[in-house]
Amino acid sequence: MDHHKLLPVSVETSSTREPRCARIATGLFAISGVVNAPLHAPEILDKCQLLQVPPGPPPDFYTRRLSDRFVGGTKPTLIMNATIWTGGDNGLEVDHGDILLDGGLIKRVGLVTGERVDELEGLSAGSALDRIDAQGKWVSPGIVDLHSHLGVYSVPSVRGTSDGNSRKGPVLPMVSTHDDAFPLSVAGGVTTALVLPGSANAIGGQGAVIKLRHTEERSPTSMLLESPWETNTTVYDPKTSFRFRQMKHACGENPDRVYSNTRMDTTWAFRQGYEKARQIKQAQDDYCAKATRGDWAGLGKYPEDLQWEALVDVLRGRVKVHNHCYETVDLDDMVRITNEFEFSIAAFHHAHETYLVPGTLKSAYGRPPAAAMFATHGRYKRESFRGSEFAARILTDSGIQVVMKSDHPVLDSRFLLWEAQQAYYYGLPHNLALASVTTTPASLLGQDHRIGFVKEGYDADLVLWDSHPLALGSTPQQVWIDGIPQLAAPHTLSKPEAFQHLPAVPNFDDEAKEALAYDGLPPLEPRASRSGTVLFANVSSVFVRDARGGVSQLAPAASTSVDGAHTPLWAVVRHGQLICVDAPSSENACVHAVGDEPEVEYVDLHGGSIAPGLTTFGAPLGLEEIQAEPSTRDGVAPDVLTTAVPGVAGGSGALVRAFDGLQFGTRHALYVPRSSTSFRWPRADDSSFHTLNSTLKGRVPLGGHDCRRRPDERGFLSGLSTAFATGARHKLARGAIVQEAGTVHVAVHLGGSQSVSTQIAALRHLLLNQTDGELGRAFERIRKSESSADWNISSSTVRACGRDLRQGEAPLVVDVESADIIASLLALKVEVEHALSGAAPAKLRFTFAGGREAHLLAREIAQAGAGVLLTQPRPFPKEWEARRILPGPPLTAQSQIVALLAQNVTVGIGTDLSDKARNTRFDAAWAALEAGGAISKEGAIALASTNVEKLLGIAGEGGEDEADLVATSGGELLGYGKVVGVISPRRGVVDIL
Repeated sequence: MDHHKLLPVSVETSSTREPRCARIATGLFAISGVVNAPLHAPEILDKCQLLQVPPGPPPDFYTRRLSDRFVGGTKPTLIMNATIWTGGDNGLEVDHGDILLDGGLIKRVGLVTGERVDELEGLSAGSALDRIDAQGKWVSPGIVDLHSHLGVYSVPSVRGTSDGNSRKGPVLPMVSTHDDAFPLSVAGGVTTALVLPGSANAIGGQGAVIKLRHTEERSPTSMLLESPWETNTTVYDPKTSFRFRQMKHACGENPDRVYSNTRMDTTWAFRQGYEKARQIKQAQDDYCAKATRGDWAGLGKYPEDLQWEALVDVLRGRVKVHNHCYETVDLDDMVRITNEFEFSIAAFHHAHETYLVPGTLKSAYGRPPAAAMFATHGRYKRESFRGSEFAARILTDSGIQVVMKSDHPVLDSRFLLWEAQQAYYYGLPHNLALASVTTTPASLLGQDHRIGFVKEGYDADLVLWDSHPLALGSTPQQVWIDGIPQLAAPHTLSKPEAFQHLPAVPNFDDEAKEALAYDGLPPLEPRASRSGTVLFANVSSVFVRDARGGVSQLAPAASTSVDGAHTPLWAVVRHGQLICVDAPSSENACVHAVGDEPEVEYVDLHGGSIAPGLTTFGAPLGLEEIQAEPSTRDGVAPDVLTTAVPGVAGGSGALVRAFDGLQFGTRHALYVPRSSTSFRWPRADDSSFHTLNSTLKGRVPLGGHDCRRRPDERGFLSGLSTAFATGARHKLARGAIVQEAGTVHVAVHLGGSQSVSTQIAALRHLLLNQTDGELGRAFERIRKSESSADWNISSSTVRACGRDLRQGEAPLVVDVESADIIASLLALKVEVEHALSGAAPAKLRFTFAGGREAHLLAREIAQAGAGVLLTQPRPFPKEWEARRILPGPPLTAQSQIVALLAQNVTVGIGTDLSDKARNTRFDAAWAALEAGGAISKEGAIALASTNVEKLLGIAGEGGEDEADLVATSGGELLGYGKVVGVISPRRGVVDIL
């Protein structure tokens, strides 16, 4: 093997250097007096010299006048009148002024507009200056994603784009490719990303730090930031500085599963690999010691091995190790290995249990690894089960650096800032929350000399935000990478002045302490349930369901003072029923309502609100505890197009019910009331949080939510949904079931075992023909109105479990994404309605669930009287059939929600993952914020409550007075308020959380 081919960079041994090296070799020869130096001695000595070069930027880095990534012809830009979060002073430094960009660099920060800008030294000659008035808005460094698979797991996902892992062995390289997600991520402010291999292998290969800017070369190499393989020595001279490389490690479930190993096997593989690297390193050091002494006798070839050279450089401190690692046992193993072989880990990624063992991290070799994590994404497999939303603040309090990352496309990196916002909401200090996606990841990459800060001499990677970066829904107005604006024609929104200020967030000190005290599994049940009288004071607003099936805000006459200023409200609840809302005064009706009652629970909402509980749909909430553990899941409903249903289960006429597979007390379900809008909502009408799962559509108390559930819908016919209260202890508890037998759910998708034509043919047959069993009765209900008795459910069941569907309440829910398939379904609807029309015209109710391409047919959907349930309120084109999304600002003027509402389509929002259900209220708020005033607060709440219930045929038996309400403290339901109580008329109690 040729020695020069094994260098991490190409080093030219030009003729101009040979005489110097030859003189060194000759001198060494003279000292030895016996052994002739080999002809390639100069090259060997150059190679040995390179081993001594430390990693990091060259000493003269900040004297550069142009960025090495500068594109000729790029205009200089002056951003004026900005509020600048520089990243300095541990993230506390905020400047007010201007920023001058030129040559791909930040040239000035401060008050530039008072100078003759066109005469500034070094300004690109002959270039017109672009002036941007920021109007006081925030500018930050570009967002840095420390864990991404952009270009590795490309979207839309097809078989030819999966390059994340190799199954050939545990130590392998990676490949980058095209990816339609690049412009989306840039639109979220992401300017730099570490693209890593997958986690199937213990040592998965090297990563690539890239800028997300499109280049004229269109190659992955042209996107690299400080390529360690650069061959142009005028750009990179490894004799003066050595560029960091990045490497992926993984421990725990993933490599164990892929290679049918145990943790013992994986740990042994790590030790074998590092022992091999240690031996090579030692051999190289010994070899070079002899060579520099001129002791060439028997020296032979330079010891190296291409398979292990990068791991050798880990031991030399030249490679940043990024370790996918969740559990304490794996963290502890990796820390022991770092001390055994003396290398550092830059960060543990995912790191769900790091907050439980910060001392273990501090005992790692060199320096404590950082924790690169999700804000709330967890419990999707066993090793993530003890993750906590308070992990970031706990780690910071313990002196561990924290990074928020996307693991794109696991989470859409366009919304990586949302991870920082959630971490801030749950207690991470604001300066460190912003640092977690800018300065901290830049430092861990070894790139904080050029990215992650707004400083003179740094790369011109900046984001101009429409609001404070930690304000909900903050969106870029422009993004610069290397001084080049990335948004050609950004669609910007005007937001209230309040959004320019750091938002106030609740205090979660007690909850964080509980997370530690209970080893990550704190109790989630309410602290108390009050059946007597509860007085809520300092209430800023009250929203309730109205008789029209919508949401309205109560506005008592006394809530406005003489000068027009808003005054706080009182709200009195007795036996779970809201009986009074008024302003506090001697004439207050609520004062008289309370009277002289001796035991009144007093709850100060500190400017919070009372609002309807929400309803969630789409994820398997209530049907599973841990997604990756089959023993915790309900399982897969049989696909009638490919599998014969056993006769004992009903045969071809069978229709499975999600109700039968419901699981109560799952942690996802119990988190929903606390984190979303209220606590739990065991009611049969609507104000709770429903979870809908196709044969299961159940009601889930998600912070004031019910949960609509359907069975696992991997096939054509999912079954009957159910609606249930997520906070109930079991299905026989009072108010646990909102709707036992709900709607029929089918799915029509590309890429299945049966063609789309076959799936629609099956649906046509079911709609036009009478079939046997419960399946036949269900479709008869869709075709025409029948009473609940036709479902073979006794009247006692109806009274105990809540009302099932009655006349006109039987929509057909079709899980579909593609606009082409939606068009076929609309045509089918017309065909069937025409065939069924008799004396009176037939009208079928269709609800399209998923619907990421529904906006392309908004007018046609409205004309057909169909509705859309969006399970990705902020869409991502992960699948081919959903590639034509409407991303919303700043890329498009309208979001998918606004486009549908503009055509009078009834729209509801749901979720595709169980752990996202807790954020339903934030999704609703986000939809309103990017609607430019087209969606009111009432309309936003309806998106996640009454609209969902209409689209799924959920109806209450007690009217709006029986609906659950959620109380938030310190802010409204649609803001950063904290859910502190659930008001349940059906159960006659107030749950205090």
